[in-house]
Amino acid sequence: MSRISEPSVRRLSHYYRVLEEVAAEGKRMISSHLLAEREGITSAQVRKDLSSFGSFGRRGLGYHVEHLRDEIRALLGLDRRWRACVVGAGHIGAALLGYRGFADQGFDLVAVFDADADRIGRTLEGRVVRPVSQLSAKDGFEIGVIATPVRAAQEVADALVAAGVQGILNFAPRKLRVPDSVTLRAVDMTMEFESLSYALTHARAGRLSAGRVRRRPPRGRPRA
Repeated sequence: MSRISEPSVRRLSHYYRVLEEVAAEGKRMISSHLLAEREGITSAQVRKDLSSFGSFGRRGLGYHVEHLRDEIRALLGLDRRWRACVVGAGHIGAALLGYRGFADQGFDLVAVFDADADRIGRTLEGRVVRPVSQLSAKDGFEIGVIATPVRAAQEVADALVAAGVQGILNFAPRKLRVPDSVTLRAVDMTMEFESLSYALTHARAGRLSAGRVRRRPPRGRPRA
């Protein structure tokens, strides 16, 4: 399993969502071609990804939807509950706590922390905001979510590590340093906007350039 690439693991999440949709539609079987079509990749890539984790399908028949969904659910660790906390009771933290889809997939955001005295003690999405100083291994958090300003992110990461957190999801737009024993994932929305802006800017430049080429006046006849 240690040799499985991160892109392959991410595609597993996409396959899982497709299988949930297909199961809701009442379909019992699905082909690698249909999985690939819904994800915009090749069927060979689907088969390669799934074969990395085991043998799930039958040649000529495809994959049993519920069986494959359950297998992928277990591979992603979604067949259990994960105890998580959010550090940062601002707009991002509040939005995360208010999203019910996390609980549906097994992620229980059970607590929220902040360093701002004006926020501590308030109730946010049914949870009382606690001071960051109360982060403790006694709470048994397995996942910590950082939704703080940039300047506080590393200090919060250190506090989460000290509290025994095994995985950190970071929404602060900066690189963090954590021990090798802690899994770190970053969600940099600003960078995604910048990447989108780059693509749109250069696509527009390409269209303008193509338009100038089309409007170029015809050359005169060559001299005899």
